Amino acid sequence: MIKLDILSDPICPWCYIGKSRLEKALEAEPDHPFAIEWHPFQLNPDMPAEGMDRRTYLETKFGGKENAVRVYAEIERHAVEEGLDIDFAAIQRTPNTIDAHRLIHWAGIEQKQNAVVDALFKAYFKEGRDIGDAEVLCDLADGCGLDAAVISKLLATDTDADDMRKRDAHSREMGVNSVPTFIVANQHAVPGAQTTELWRKVIGELRAQQAAE
Repeated sequence: MIKLDILSDPICPWCYIGKSRLEKALEAEPDHPFAIEWHPFQLNPDMPAEGMDRRTYLETKFGGKENAVRVYAEIERHAVEEGLDIDFAAIQRTPNTIDAHRLIHWAGIEQKQNAVVDALFKAYFKEGRDIGDAEVLCDLADGCGLDAAVISKLLATDTDADDMRKRDAHSREMGVNSVPTFIVANQHAVPGAQTTELWRKVIGELRAQQAAE
């Protein structure tokens, strides 16, 4: 197998779109060589622990309402093309995602990372749920087959929070400044929500390399 490391943030719409495009390629190429692992990257590492009002966040980030509307209209166009039913109007708060990243990390120990990442994206982008809230995270964990009581106890502590921040900082030191970023075989960084066609081409090239070896 070939390692495919994915740096992502569950409140990043391009990460959601990028995951969908990658998974369509994996479904089309069921003998793909990838072993996938998700890694933490916070779009807003300085976000207050309680999060903030989404409108305030977007208008601050994009320099006013008009720019925010323009940027998100483009994102929504790509999401619709991808068949993703995103309800931006339902999202009231932009959360701090450190706890969501901790949950993804713990899910990896149980081999349930992909299910949890999916659940986080859907909860946030389709249902407008606050994925910075511990009760929401426990509910999502339970739905993915994790022990919600254990997750609740862990979230009540700082377990692995510093590790998430260190891994995020390490990625930035290595030159990652946006997500999604895909790293193939610990060597090749592929930034952005790449097309399904590109991923199918990459898979074909990797299979050819493996056959030649």
